[in-house]
Amino acid sequence: MFEYFISDVDGCLNDGKIYWAADGQKPFKAFGNYDHDGVKLLKNHIKLIFISADKHGWDILKTRIVDHMKCELHYVPEKDRFKFVEYYGFDKVAYMGDGVYDAKILSSAKLGIAPAQARIEARQAADFVTPSNGGEGAYLDAALHIMKLMDIQYEF
Repeated sequence: MFEYFISDVDGCLNDGKIYWAADGQKPFKAFGNYDHDGVKLLKNHIKLIFISADKHGWDILKTRIVDHMKCELHYVPEKDRFKFVEYYGFDKVAYMGDGVYDAKILSSAKLGIAPAQARIEARQAADFVTPSNGGEGAYLDAALHIMKLMDIQYEF
């Protein structure tokens, strides 16, 4: 049914905020624990790809997504996202995004998913809006929804 689950990071896998230290040079981001469970549940059934346009927080994202979660991460500016996802084939993609730039992708993908706190444009374009906010279980909600649609059984 789906070959790829492509997700924006900021606002989907984390709370979308950038926290700055007093020196202004060391930003950090808050990731929720539940969402890594979604990665673990889906990883063997579908290709997981994460994208971000955040250059300043790239080291944080790489550490969390590539080093810890062992997933693919790409730098994709908002203006290039549609073409990036289109490359994989909209008919093969479940896509999760929370911003105004994601709305067109959400409505084009086979399954568009927006977290609860997403911009209204993203929520309106999505097929499924998660009950949880980004960084608070939204990615896990999305993973469970995809698994249900793909008839993938899981045990807790």
